[in-house]
Amino acid sequence: MAASPVLAADALFSLLTPLTQLLIGVLVLAAVVVSVHRLIMRGPTRMGGAMLIVGGALVCVAVLSYLVQSL
Repeated sequence: MAASPVLAADALFSLLTPLTQLLIGVLVLAAVVVSVHRLIMRGPTRMGGAMLIVGGALVCVAVLSYLVQSL
């Protein structure tokens, strides 16, 4: 009995999934490092506003995730 080609494709994708997640994580980390560096180079006045925006975004994400979990 021959194995189904769909199962073989699923197995290959399962092997590649952690690699793609690692690649996405590294790219996101690089983007964050570059953006933080550019923000630091702009000075403290821009950084204060950016920290308020980031803090507000984190609070919104936390509230939304709590609401989704409680459903």
